[in-house]
Amino acid sequence: MSINPEALQEIPPVGHVKVVYLGPVAPHWDVVRIFGDNHTIREFGERVEARLQLLPPHDPQFRRNRERVTRDAEREHLILEWDLGYDETEV
Repeated sequence: MSINPEALQEIPPVGHVKVVYLGPVAPHWDVVRIFGDNHTIREFGERVEARLQLLPPHDPQFRRNRERVTRDAEREHLILEWDLGYDETEV
């Protein structure tokens, strides 16, 4: 049994997380829970940290891994917000 993509979009989010760049000194990243199940957010945060562990936002690998994190959040039905320390619309 498969679920069509339109039905998936109607599923409400199970949580909201904010990925924050802490600066050039490790750890570089923090995953902040806005709302949602602690267990789900903790597991998601562990995956985010594994993907971004040594990557600053200006590293070319960051862009690829950021896309992977975004897809992971979509699969988990999480609202994902990024705080890279600068306004991304100006860059």
